[in-house]
Amino acid sequence: MIEIRFHGRGGQGAVKASDILAMAAFAEGKMVQAFPFFGVERRGAPVTAFTRISEDEIRIHCYIYEPDVLVILDPTLIGAVPLTDGLKPGGKIIINTTRPPADFTFPKADDPKVFTVDCSSIALKHRLGSKEAPIVNTAILGAVAKATNLVSINSIMEAVKEKIPVNKEENALAAKETYQKLQG
Repeated sequence: MIEIRFHGRGGQGAVKASDILAMAAFAEGKMVQAFPFFGVERRGAPVTAFTRISEDEIRIHCYIYEPDVLVILDPTLIGAVPLTDGLKPGGKIIINTTRPPADFTFPKADDPKVFTVDCSSIALKHRLGSKEAPIVNTAILGAVAKATNLVSINSIMEAVKEKIPVNKEENALAAKETYQKLQG
């Protein structure tokens, strides 16, 4: 079983990203779980969402305390929230940022593999959100597909088109572009 923890801010779509990833994995015949954790429910507040993907039945039903993968939609959360708590040794960290992976060190994590991609610019290019608040959830899913090989980019794009109510094609193309541009 692979456990993924999404960290974002209210309005960025972390919960929706978690759901779409689960939907894509389910379409490929895998067992899945996706669920959110909300603290202060307001735009801009930290939000955490969880996804489990397995070849076998998932019997555990709790938050993910020891993720295999961290997905960080907002890099300003780094240092503000204990993101890497529990990350498994050699775990993967996917960050929406303009900076290269080598710029990031996580002293409390045991040899993580860091991946970066500028989802914000890609989202804006595809007119997803505004300059002040780009909606990066669908874009970052392409990076998740590439970094983890858990699901194909085609399954992500199909799930995006099924789950997102507007701008379906633009959201799917944003995911495809991050898939192609991921650094790590």
